[in-house]
Amino acid sequence: MASKLVNRLTGGKMNQKITIRDVAKHAGVSPATVSYVLNGINKVSEETKERVLLSINQLNYQPDFTAISLSKRKSNMIGVIMPLIGDTLAPIFKENPYFSELLSGVEYICRKNGYDFVISGISKSEECKNWVMKRNLDGLIVLGKFPLNLSEEMKTLSIPLVFIDSFENYVSQYHNIRIDDELGGYLGTKHLIELGHKNICFIPNGKIDYAVDGQRFLGFKRALAEGNLPFKDEMVIEGRYNSFENGYLIGNELVKNKRFTGIFTSSDITALGIMKSANDHGVKIPDEISIVGFDDLMISRYSSPSLTTIRQDVFRKGAVAAETAIHVIENEDVKSEEIMLSVELVVRGSTMKKQPF
Repeated sequence: MASKLVNRLTGGKMNQKITIRDVAKHAGVSPATVSYVLNGINKVSEETKERVLLSINQLNYQPDFTAISLSKRKSNMIGVIMPLIGDTLAPIFKENPYFSELLSGVEYICRKNGYDFVISGISKSEECKNWVMKRNLDGLIVLGKFPLNLSEEMKTLSIPLVFIDSFENYVSQYHNIRIDDELGGYLGTKHLIELGHKNICFIPNGKIDYAVDGQRFLGFKRALAEGNLPFKDEMVIEGRYNSFENGYLIGNELVKNKRFTGIFTSSDITALGIMKSANDHGVKIPDEISIVGFDDLMISRYSSPSLTTIRQDVFRKGAVAAETAIHVIENEDVKSEEIMLSVELVVRGSTMKKQPF
């Protein structure tokens, strides 16, 4: 039935795309009326709207939503920009469920509010600008570091930016979703000290700087000072990046020298890699080494032993970022603010009171 209608309307040219004029002709209305229905403009009766929607369904008409969004100057589309590893996002999604949990929060709020989102890696400023323009994005959510030149380029587009875990000075001009990383570093280290551990190391995701790892490092040192434990440079083991494989390699080093009985890592994934290495080398956790992670990803509850960690609600962080972006998009003159989310210590099976030897 549908093929016969298409055949008749397109003059027998089966490969010709159905247009808005074809829908209008079939429904017995003007093209403008079809446009009103597609754009949600309340200028037609319910009866006419139902007739147009029926024609769209019968003809299998596929609206050009790009054209619609351009005409409305609103796409209901939010972009999410993430840091590249090399020239790809693949390792991020392949090796670290943190981002999947965060994006689940973004997706939930976007869907709930009639928005979609697209993802891209940070690249050259001109490429980023073209990506935003090509998709007519209403706003951007930016994860992590965002170069100043990219920020300046985005200003020319006049779209809202919402940052997650950004520490650049210029970010104060925008909304920024963060957690209390310093407190998290303090709570994780204090827990190990209270269990009697004195030889404790801190393992950041990469090199310690002023951002996330830097804040957690400050918390680490605060707990040491409070516990009257001197800080030494060898207490920090810098990783290359946050991954299970990197954690496993660090674990190989730790089980060889056995200098530390307490380990505080800046991510659950790294901690789980260390635990796997320890298990492979016959080092018992938590009997010989106690480990604390950071994030409280779902997978940390299913390890053996389950992972003691600093909980940040990763799903909620993504949800709050999306809620903030949509609020800024739909309301004028929204004052920028830093939104600080809470953290807490979750004690599970990977830590225990230090045993005397």
